[in-house]
Amino acid sequence: MKIIHGTWIPQTTTEFIQNGAFFLWVEIDSPSIKRDEKSDKRHPGHLGKDKLSVFLNEELKLPAPKDGTLNENLTTKYFLLPSSDRQPLPSPELSRYLETEPPEATQWQIWEIDCYHLTSVIKLLNEIHFFSLYNVAEMQLGADLLFWYHYSQSLKSIIFKDQYIPALKYRELEPKKRKQKKKKPSFQIYPGWEIISGSYEDNLTYYLEYMPLACTSSVEKPTAPLEFYDKETLLRHFSECLLNKIVTETPIPITLEKKLTDSRLLTDCLHLRPSRLHWSDNAALKEYQQWQTWREKLVGAQDNSTFHLCFQLEEASQKSPDDWYLKFIVSLKKDPSLKLELEEYWSQSEIKKQATKNLFGKDFEKYLLLNLGYAARIYTSIWQGLETDKPVGLSLTLTEAFDFLKETAWILEDAGYKVIVPAWWTPQGRQRAKIRLKASPQKSAPKTAGKGYFQLETLIQYQYELAIGDQPITAQEWKELVNAKSPLVKFRGQWMELDQNEMHKMLDFWQTHQEEKPELTLPEFLQKASAVGSEFEVEPDESLRTMMAQLQDPNSLEIIDNPKKLKGTLREYQKRGVSWIKFMEKLGLNGCLADDMGLGKTVEVIAWLVVEKGSSKKFFSTLLIAPTSVVGNWQKEIEKFAPHLKVIVHHGSGRIQDEEEFKNISINSDVLITSFALARKDGKLLEGINWHRIVLDEAQNIKNPKAAQTKAILKLSAKHRLALTGTPVENRLLDLWSIFNFLNPGYLGKEAQFHKNFEMPIQKENNHVQSIVLKKLVQPFILRRVKTDKDIIKDLPDKVEHKQYCNLTKEQASLYEAIVQDVMEKLENVEGIKRKGLMLSTLMKLKQICNHPRQFLQDRSEFTPERSQKLERLGEMSEEVISEGDSLLIFTQFTEIGEALQYYFKQSFHYNCYYLSGGTPRQKRERMIREFQESETEPSVFILSLKAGGVGITLTKANHVFHFDRWWNPAVEDQATDRAFRIGQKKNVFVHKFIALGTLEERIDQMIEDKKKVASAIVGSDESWLTELDNESFKKLIILNKQMVV
Repeated sequence: MKIIHGTWIPQTTTEFIQNGAFFLWVEIDSPSIKRDEKSDKRHPGHLGKDKLSVFLNEELKLPAPKDGTLNENLTTKYFLLPSSDRQPLPSPELSRYLETEPPEATQWQIWEIDCYHLTSVIKLLNEIHFFSLYNVAEMQLGADLLFWYHYSQSLKSIIFKDQYIPALKYRELEPKKRKQKKKKPSFQIYPGWEIISGSYEDNLTYYLEYMPLACTSSVEKPTAPLEFYDKETLLRHFSECLLNKIVTETPIPITLEKKLTDSRLLTDCLHLRPSRLHWSDNAALKEYQQWQTWREKLVGAQDNSTFHLCFQLEEASQKSPDDWYLKFIVSLKKDPSLKLELEEYWSQSEIKKQATKNLFGKDFEKYLLLNLGYAARIYTSIWQGLETDKPVGLSLTLTEAFDFLKETAWILEDAGYKVIVPAWWTPQGRQRAKIRLKASPQKSAPKTAGKGYFQLETLIQYQYELAIGDQPITAQEWKELVNAKSPLVKFRGQWMELDQNEMHKMLDFWQTHQEEKPELTLPEFLQKASAVGSEFEVEPDESLRTMMAQLQDPNSLEIIDNPKKLKGTLREYQKRGVSWIKFMEKLGLNGCLADDMGLGKTVEVIAWLVVEKGSSKKFFSTLLIAPTSVVGNWQKEIEKFAPHLKVIVHHGSGRIQDEEEFKNISINSDVLITSFALARKDGKLLEGINWHRIVLDEAQNIKNPKAAQTKAILKLSAKHRLALTGTPVENRLLDLWSIFNFLNPGYLGKEAQFHKNFEMPIQKENNHVQSIVLKKLVQPFILRRVKTDKDIIKDLPDKVEHKQYCNLTKEQASLYEAIVQDVMEKLENVEGIKRKGLMLSTLMKLKQICNHPRQFLQDRSEFTPERSQKLERLGEMSEEVISEGDSLLIFTQFTEIGEALQYYFKQSFHYNCYYLSGGTPRQKRERMIREFQESETEPSVFILSLKAGGVGITLTKANHVFHFDRWWNPAVEDQATDRAFRIGQKKNVFVHKFIALGTLEERIDQMIEDKKKVASAIVGSDESWLTELDNESFKKLIILNKQMVV
């Protein structure tokens, strides 16, 4: 594992203006150098220059700098790091991977580390972050580098909005003691740039709170004092240096450069050099004083006044198109609804003016003129309005008005002014010239039973028409508008913007395609409606409009009644989920049900199968493909909620392999359940049937389009397809494409197209436009509800309990059978206390086998999910919980399982993980609980032994509780669950109880459920109550149902 670190390091020189540079270094999980006296200060766990160069070039794929090679940018730096026993401690990221705990006693020590000087900071940080998303198993970003990535992205948006000004920095020189013949200047002035933005200051405040100490840990030399940089000073220095670099490296047109030759300030600011020249002449001092006055007015005018300066554009009439007017207005900051036009103010009597000043501030006129002067520096036309001592506004021509709307209005808004534009220029009121696609269902389309009004085949026809806003126009009217040769045209009583070049192109397009009446399938129509730009617009007819509204808002669908044959009651949001599945299938569309874990995706699917079965006596064969760990769970849930459905489990060594027999049994069943692995192995069997429906549970299992099981599933044919997942996107957008390639092949384009059009622009370039387009494309096909939705919260009980059924693996079944056979023989020959002892030890051994073979064998063999479906399912569910930003508790009564689980979660998932047992010292116990509960702590896993963690502690940060193995007393389990479900818990708590199918766990659970209905007092505080069973009953209790073995 490699952890990529990096931070900004200011250059320590005697120069007044200090530059800086960004340096990367890579931490590794094994020492790279042998320690000796010569390398005593050298960090033993980092990549040296040679290996660092190879890593940057071959793994990170960093381009060489424009003016050199990667090797030329390698250098040695020094960092102040936490250490113990003359060794640097691993970073939190590496510590989690190595599963090490920090020592009690630590000290700070300076370490020598080989680094790489990063030149294009914002661009390369973005690329490194993007690359790390795709290589999480091999590398991670350290907290320091991750911080700089996020901060640089926010700084980029401020710089790109031009929220900075030319700046001068003044330095007072100390007078020399010796007398000099010629008096030298006692000051130096340095040109540069300064960010002037409220957003910038807000950003600083926000990021300072989250800035890791590691960002400030660089030192000049190994003998330097043990001091950290001041965080705010470091952030401001980074921002200023980055701004100077970006501005000075941006090419300037020659024509603009010629215009700037008379301004020493602008010329020198735009041509900063590493060793900056300073000004020290008398003219420089005067220029600095003028700049200082300008800056104070610039910054202070808006901050000190009690009002906002507003500019309201009043439109011209059609008869006088060049008669536009920009009116000056003020509004009170504390009550923006109170506005005053300056024309009205200047016409007031002195008494009324005084009343206005009392309201807007005694220095109202002073700050008014200051604000107008500052605004005039942004928009020079305002100077026309300042040619009088009582400014009220200024006149604009049509072209000037258009330039104001297009270029100036948003700059003034960004500078803190308020701009009021005509309603027709706002996004809501703006009319554009466009080609409209009038769409309607094909009238002659045949209605196929079960597919609803809209068909999956060709069903929608549309034709092109020219339009302005929502009004169709003729080709002649369009030509007249183009010939007007004006950017703003008044059309049918309203001004609007016209782009003549685009209008020419649209007219040519319309003339070419006007006679066509293209036909689209519904997915193609949705694709076109989502992807069209501002020059095209889809106008559906009433039936299509209603359908699209329902796709966009599933809450508008008519909610089904609770199915009569469903053995359970659906919650309201679950009924909406069933209605959505019904609606999608009626349209012939394939959707993704992406509710949070615990909200009941399983029961919603079962409910729809019940609804469908109730409408016909024939079989609608559904192929349900799920992870191996939940095959048994699906079988058990259908048996519980819909026992009348005919279910076939295609799993295990005894599964049907004959094609004819398999086909016959499949088409005469309601549901056939199999696993992803078998969908690949038995692909030919499954391909031989045209399924009514394919349901993928945990659909993220096909996120890799190149995987054999994904390819096998894509070969299957079905009338309907449904994907279930709580995490449609885990790390990469490609996950989403792969799921949609199963649901609606081609809808999001081919993989390469999707990578180019969406994945790269969104995840690498933060392109918001493409993000919106993608959201529009996929939204109609995804139903996602989260536990934090208000409508969901009110629908859920405070505590939701759910049993998770898992099959035994063959290894577990073999061990289980051996124990059962052994006890069968011994049971007949023992009595009394020995009989009870034998029964209790048997129960303990069988429970250990149900957990994991390693626990029973006590052989320190591999603790892997392949050997236990309980462990496999726990890993899958924990991934979903952590991805949702939640924390979880795991209870077990076995110390060896608790320790193994902690190792497993740290090693396999790199989660922040705690383990509390009866042997945990009190101080460590309190520290773990405190850390887990802190709001700053990342989503974490807390493993507890049932007895040690069952009472006396509060862990309300967790809202998922897992019982990995069962304590056969509901009161004890409930007491443990209450660590999360107690006062202070602000979320709904989800309780997951794991049960091994076909074993004593399933039967004892059923016994407890039955006894709960009679009297909970019958069940004792431990398993001893089970020893009261007679021999035959005990044998029936523990015997293995081999059909449940996978």
